[in-house]
Amino acid sequence: MDQPTVGILHPGSMGAAVAACAATNAAAVLWCAAGRSSASAERAMKAGLTSVATLPDLLDRSDIVISLCPPVAAEDLAHDVARAGFAGVYVEANAINPERATRISEELGPEATVVDAGVVGSPPVRGKTPTLYLSGSPAATARLEALFAGTRVRTKVLGTDVGQASALKLAYAAYQKTSRVLVALATGLAREHGVDQELIDVASRRTASYLSEPEYIAKTAARAWRWGPELEEAADMLEAAGLPPQMLRAAATTLARWDDVKDDSKLTLNDALDRLVQP
Repeated sequence: MDQPTVGILHPGSMGAAVAACAATNAAAVLWCAAGRSSASAERAMKAGLTSVATLPDLLDRSDIVISLCPPVAAEDLAHDVARAGFAGVYVEANAINPERATRISEELGPEATVVDAGVVGSPPVRGKTPTLYLSGSPAATARLEALFAGTRVRTKVLGTDVGQASALKLAYAAYQKTSRVLVALATGLAREHGVDQELIDVASRRTASYLSEPEYIAKTAARAWRWGPELEEAADMLEAAGLPPQMLRAAATTLARWDDVKDDSKLTLNDALDRLVQP
């Protein structure tokens, strides 16, 4: 069985937990202590990672490098790796858009093999089992499937094109994280008028995710002509309460792309999505 040496850049809460799972099937999992915080060092120690002094040390010894860092740093980090001449498998697992993932692949290639990746779910601790979505070279993605086999990190290969995993990650994040912000706005707005508990009571009657009901998009489009103005009214309320209204105004602007399909009961999901892309 292939037991590669793995390098993790850098052990944040997700990176350290993923690296600890990789250690199950790896010869060693390395991290670079240079410039890292004491919190990173503590996470690495708890995960059982092996410290090396410099990035070139880590790259020289690693067969597979996993990049898990704040999105803003992803390209700079990849540039440093490319400049060092890394020639193994580079797993670009940051929450970045497909265009950035493609640029990173082009910068690191052809010496390195870049696998586009995206983690969906919470860090694999206390029974959590996130999924690492992968796209890229079949040989490289197969190595990663083997690396995480039998661990709390599940893997799923989406295809061979760099960018597919990044696209899935950000598509899901767009819904999940924006939804959390909307919860904060809705609750803040209700609290200003003393009805926040009632709002929670209303919401508790429905627990399913709207993301699991794509067929409803066509109904949303057909109702957009009245939903848009309703959201503008809500945005005015937010502004009056000192809360930021921009998100609801943006949603109203999005709904306006469907103004010409008022109450169209025959509209299909594809029709609605086509109109959203090309109003």
